[in-house]
Amino acid sequence: MTSLDASTSKAGQLETRGIEPAPEAECHGHPLQLFWVWFAANISILGLPLGATLVVYQQLAIWQAFIVAVIGAGGSFAVVGLISIAGRRGRAPSLTLSRAIFGVRGNVGPTLVSLMSRLGWETVNTTTAAYALLSLSAIVFGTAPTAGAVPLLTLVFIALFVICTLLVSGLGHATLLVIQKWATWGFGALNIVVALFLMATIDWQAVAATPAAPLSAVLIGIGTIAAGTGIGWANAGADMSRYQHGRVKGWSLVLSAAAGAGIPLVLLITLGGLISAGDGHLASANDPIAAIRAMLPDWMAVPYLLAAFGGLLLSNNLSVYSAGLTTLTLGLRVKRVYAVVVDIVAIFAGSIYFMLIAGDFYGPFISFISLLAVPITAWVGVFLVDLIHRHHFSGPDLLDVSSTSAYWYHGGVEWRAFTSWALAIVIGFCFTSIGISGHVWFTGVLADSWLGHNGLGWIATFVVAAGSYLLMGGARHTTLAVAR
Repeated sequence: MTSLDASTSKAGQLETRGIEPAPEAECHGHPLQLFWVWFAANISILGLPLGATLVVYQQLAIWQAFIVAVIGAGGSFAVVGLISIAGRRGRAPSLTLSRAIFGVRGNVGPTLVSLMSRLGWETVNTTTAAYALLSLSAIVFGTAPTAGAVPLLTLVFIALFVICTLLVSGLGHATLLVIQKWATWGFGALNIVVALFLMATIDWQAVAATPAAPLSAVLIGIGTIAAGTGIGWANAGADMSRYQHGRVKGWSLVLSAAAGAGIPLVLLITLGGLISAGDGHLASANDPIAAIRAMLPDWMAVPYLLAAFGGLLLSNNLSVYSAGLTTLTLGLRVKRVYAVVVDIVAIFAGSIYFMLIAGDFYGPFISFISLLAVPITAWVGVFLVDLIHRHHFSGPDLLDVSSTSAYWYHGGVEWRAFTSWALAIVIGFCFTSIGISGHVWFTGVLADSWLGHNGLGWIATFVVAAGSYLLMGGARHTTLAVAR
């Protein structure tokens, strides 16, 4: 396959490299580029409902919500930064590098989970953006604000969003870097204006009167924020860092992800908590875009809806790019840009179904993809243990899915890694309980235990995955030092 380096080529040129490792001579990226990528992907106005849940459901004081946001969002994106180190070392996407750990066949499971998670969140982004455009059209042109009342217009708005996503994600890495950086300034400015008006709705007396919650509620909040932010992006870390220069330090990759995503998320989550201290409607709203819109004066609606659309688009750009690489890792034998198109078609169809056929879907659907945080956390545990020991990935063997690959192991599976991953998933689900509006539809057998009750199943998942893989001698065939 012809290669065109996305780092040395200009924005607007098509990146033709798929999942094959980039030659080191073509890698000239630097951590500041990743800072803007992660910042842009997390300025979505949907960070506000996360903060609302902390105050309304966990009943945290604002200072506690701030600490939870710093640890949950910044800490989980530090994990994304750690996985980015593997991208700098192996010059390939995250799930492609994962073949070296799980085996070329054993890696199918983590790859499928990753793809479902990416497509799920992209569907949420697309439907939410389409709702924002429907509201905008209702203000400017007087059309009906509901999808069912204007199905043709709904289809147009879904198509507009996915086409905008395709233009950036399809062109590839270089275009993504430029768009994410400069669009951040424009849509970020709109978000600041909106945030200033939202601050006018804050009930400061209610904020001051909110008592501190117990430590257990803080721990649950950290898990909630981590699952809703960095954990969902963990398997995309190396996708963006594979063009980083070989001399880039590991700590700078960690900092670029933690700060790049942490800064906007901490601000948005804290603001969401502040505006919900006296009114908990945002935390339970089926349509958070409409709920936030109701807090603003009418003349602020247009810039607010534009900011919402832009933030969702910036997040979707990165997610679809990553999903395209994951699709290729799964075995689809097409060029990268065509893999992106396949993913775009999937989220287009999903958005049509949920907006025009299924109706309300936010609660059940987000609960489902939140469940995927358990196998993703298990994958992170195994991946990070391997990262401690592995400095080298064999490019040819990463692409070789036959029995001649060095990563074939036993029947195509590295059983220590796969068993650790599977065991951690079982344990994680045992501690997990998922419900919507008081109705619990999934309860693990240990959900009422101290760990389960306090929302710490994700810690158990990570510890079991990392600990069992370490105890079974995972990656002992490598001789690597801790990431420099």
